[in-house]
Amino acid sequence: MRHLDARLAAQGHEVVPLDIRTVPAEALLGADFRHPAIVEAAELFAHADGVVVATPVYKASYSGVLKALLDLLPQYALTGKTVLPLATGGSTAHVLAIDYALRPVLNSMGAAHIVQGWFTLDKDITTHDDGSVTVAPEAAEALTRVVDQFSAALGGVPLLAAAG
Repeated sequence: MRHLDARLAAQGHEVVPLDIRTVPAEALLGADFRHPAIVEAAELFAHADGVVVATPVYKASYSGVLKALLDLLPQYALTGKTVLPLATGGSTAHVLAIDYALRPVLNSMGAAHIVQGWFTLDKDITTHDDGSVTVAPEAAEALTRVVDQFSAALGGVPLLAAAG
């Protein structure tokens, strides 16, 4: 997901990345609301006007690490925010995970506007040794459209890009 940061920054957004995999497991799994990493994550959400939530889909739902973080945020951490849900998965059988698993949680957290999400197959994304990412042309075109819609919905405001 980090490859989207440059596109959003070029459109006038301040992007603050949050890679949930860097949050200590003991804080997430121990539900330690006071852990500095959890407090920092909650502050990032509080100051963002928009949030990109990206996740792999496992067993027809978003990742457990994302669920653990969302559970530790304040109930209405997304109040007034525009949200872009993104997901990847190994099969098109998981395409509805955004609408049936993730979107209800984002709604319950008070998201003001959840723009059209985007799902693509894992095989359409290649991560290179240098950390760069290549997205297959058709998938890249669809991703560009949803990112541009998200950007337009936001205007030129700060956003949080959370990957789980």
